[in-house]
Amino acid sequence: MGEDVAPQAVLDLDELQVPGGRHPGRRHILSILVENKPGVLARISGLFSRRGFNIDTLAVGPTDDPKISRITLTVDGALHPIDQVTKQLHKLVNVLKIRDLEPRETVARELALFKLAAEGEARGQIVQFAEIFRGKVIDVSKRSLTVEVSGTDEKIEAFEDLVRPYGLIEMVRTGEIAVARGRSTT
Repeated sequence: MGEDVAPQAVLDLDELQVPGGRHPGRRHILSILVENKPGVLARISGLFSRRGFNIDTLAVGPTDDPKISRITLTVDGALHPIDQVTKQLHKLVNVLKIRDLEPRETVARELALFKLAAEGEARGQIVQFAEIFRGKVIDVSKRSLTVEVSGTDEKIEAFEDLVRPYGLIEMVRTGEIAVARGRSTT
C-alpha cells in the first residue's frame, strides 16, 4: 500500500474538446420538470447516486401549474459524462422534461442567510458590507445580525469570505435556481 504515486500533469480543458464542443468537466445546471408526486425526488437523486455523481446543489419548487414541480440541480461533469444520466432520467415515469442549461445562456441565483457575531464597530462594518452586496439585514439581536444575500454562486462566496473574519455563527444556502435567458423555456 505504501507505493509512491507520480503526480499527474494538469490538463487544459481546451485540449479536451469532445464532439459537440462541450467540455467534459463543465458544471451542469439541470432544469427538470416533474409530476408533483411522492417519491419523484428520491428516484432522481438515487439515479445520480448510483451513477457516482455528487449533486452540488438541489432546489425543488412548484411551477405555475400545481401538478408540476421544477427540480434545479447542479452537478460537476468532470468525473462522468452527464449524457448517460439524462437519458436515464428521461426514462423515469414522472419526469416530463429535462434541460441542461448552458451557463452563458442562463440566469442563475441563490439565496443565503448569514448569522454573524456583531457587536460594536463590527456591526456597522457588516451593515456596510451588506449594502455593498445589495443584501438586507433581516434580524438583529444584541450580539448578532442576520443578513440575506442573493445572487450568483460567486457573489455569495465573496460575501462569505468578507464577513467570515467577523465571526460567522451560521450560514444557510438554498442552492441555485435557474432559468434560460430570452423566451425559451424548460
